[in-house]
Amino acid sequence: MGVSEILAQIDREIAQLQRARALLSGSTATPKKAAPAAAPAAKKAAKKKRNLTPEGRKRIAEAVKRRWAEQKKTVPSK
Repeated sequence: MGVSEILAQIDREIAQLQRARALLSGSTATPKKAAPAAAPAAKKAAKKKRNLTPEGRKRIAEAVKRRWAEQKKTVPSK
């Protein structure tokens, strides 16, 4: 039995368990098809991008400017 056959069998068992769970929970919606084995890696790449507000960007920019100003003060110039 090859790896692909084992993965296919696991996917069938997952689908069967999802159908049983849907029946037991009283859900009438059909369960989703079992995800392929490569899905966990793709899921991380497909995370929702976080957006900053303009105010948040401004605060970060000001903090970076203050940080660099402090570093310029402490580092002796050549």
